[in-house]
Amino acid sequence: MEVQGEVDGSGVPLAVLLKRELCNQKVEKPDILFGEANKSKKGEDFTFVVPRCHRRPAPAEGDAEGTGAAAGASGDDDTISVFAIFDGHNGSAAAIYTRENLLNNVLAAIPPNLTSEEWTTALPRALVAGFVKTDKEFQTRAARSGTTVTFVIIDGWVVTVASVGDSRCILESAEGTVYFLSADHRLDSNEEEVERITASGGDVGRINIAGGAGIGPLRCWPGGLCLSRSIGDIDVGEFIVPVPHVKQVKLSNAGGRLVIASDGVWDALRFQEALNYTRGLPAEAAASRIVKESVSSKGLRDDTTCIVIDILPPEKLSPPLKKHGKGVIKALFHRRPSDELAEDQMDRGCLEPDVVEEIYEEGSAMLAQRLKINYPAGNMFKLHDCAVCQLEMKPGEGISVHGNVPRHSRVDPWGGPFLCSSCQLKKEAMEGKQHLTNSQSAVQPVLK
Repeated sequence: MEVQGEVDGSGVPLAVLLKRELCNQKVEKPDILFGEANKSKKGEDFTFVVPRCHRRPAPAEGDAEGTGAAAGASGDDDTISVFAIFDGHNGSAAAIYTRENLLNNVLAAIPPNLTSEEWTTALPRALVAGFVKTDKEFQTRAARSGTTVTFVIIDGWVVTVASVGDSRCILESAEGTVYFLSADHRLDSNEEEVERITASGGDVGRINIAGGAGIGPLRCWPGGLCLSRSIGDIDVGEFIVPVPHVKQVKLSNAGGRLVIASDGVWDALRFQEALNYTRGLPAEAAASRIVKESVSSKGLRDDTTCIVIDILPPEKLSPPLKKHGKGVIKALFHRRPSDELAEDQMDRGCLEPDVVEEIYEEGSAMLAQRLKINYPAGNMFKLHDCAVCQLEMKPGEGISVHGNVPRHSRVDPWGGPFLCSSCQLKKEAMEGKQHLTNSQSAVQPVLK
């Protein structure tokens, strides 16, 4: 019996889901090939490339236990790949600090001893906690720089992207379909963010010279930042929030190509234009070509950085495409499902039709919405640990993220998740309810 037209609730054809069940034991983790390139103007762009790291955070200094969030030689099931671009402004301090601390803060927010599926489910909330904690800790240093972040975690065939600012990440599937995995937090292109900032007490407008018409992009005042979300930027106001847009997708085992780039690329090239320049090129050459064409188009006006990542079927699943390099990339990213080669691979190796499933997407700036996870998944997290900084608290000490919700609301204001007093101040400041001073944002010690 042939099943073709039926779909489940997610819109994925039932035939594809059945085929995945049958092939589940045969599907292995993909091969990850990558390359990066950069042209520096200000020296404020930084990359983070860890092809294999463990799911657990690095141990504290002097702690002999733990394997850490660094490359290691333990089993492949325990490893993920992490890639990121940090585009700093007003100095490089925020970009450097975030590069050094964000991954550990994210991994520390994920409970231990989870299954692979549970870990994937917990990751979006952990990314929110890690971004906010990194921002909160950096601001205690009173440094006035800020940074955009595009942070990519690859776990098998699942790709999770968290982003603040205007560096972007796009995915081209094996069939050639383009997916946007990050959000653009430029005020010029995001009306919802303009409304959120003005509602929180910020002022949005263009530079006004001598009472004439405004010039340049929309900016947030005070400070004049043209972004609505970043890490750092303590002088701009707490309504410029570090809460990331998070999108999580699952690729078919046909694979795909990721392009992560700073605004130095996207100000010069359209998305499809950038992808067209990479045709037939391996990842490293593709990244170099994108940077070269960006600089040729507009000149070197800004730091221009690009990472290209190829997520490829394991060699044994694709006998005709054993060699990695130009042949693989060209065949993989020009192939169509109707090709004889693709059909032959599907029959012999359980290579799936080119379907990219959206698992999760959320872009709200409200912590109450981002930290709340419904039962039973929410039970993975310790109820009385601070949901942002993981401070251990006694029952009754924590403040519910829904603490300001009226009694008649469907949301229980006395239920978790809970925040410590310091993170509650941070939450209220981001919502425009009070000004957060440096002394108020002091980080409390984390009890382990």
